[in-house]
Amino acid sequence: MRSKEQPIERRFKIAHREALIGCALAAINIIWWYGFAYGLGSKPPEEYTYILGFPAWFFLSCIAGFVVMVILVFLVVKFVLKDVSFEDDEGEVNPE
Repeated sequence: MRSKEQPIERRFKIAHREALIGCALAAINIIWWYGFAYGLGSKPPEEYTYILGFPAWFFLSCIAGFVVMVILVFLVVKFVLKDVSFEDDEGEVNPE
């Protein structure tokens, strides 16, 4: 167990931040899907509008949502996440 005097190692701070980013992306995906699927899909089927042969709620929640999430994940991986070594760095605090 770590004492209060030991600072948290830099790579663990980065991993924690990146885990929160991953959770945020998952939450965005669920909100996007739920909003379009139940927002547009709650009408009777006779009132549906269609995009490329799919009901609009399905196209926007499942197909467009997938494309949007792929783009978001690509951008986050490319510009936000950092490459962190698994090896102990010299001068870093050892968590053991």
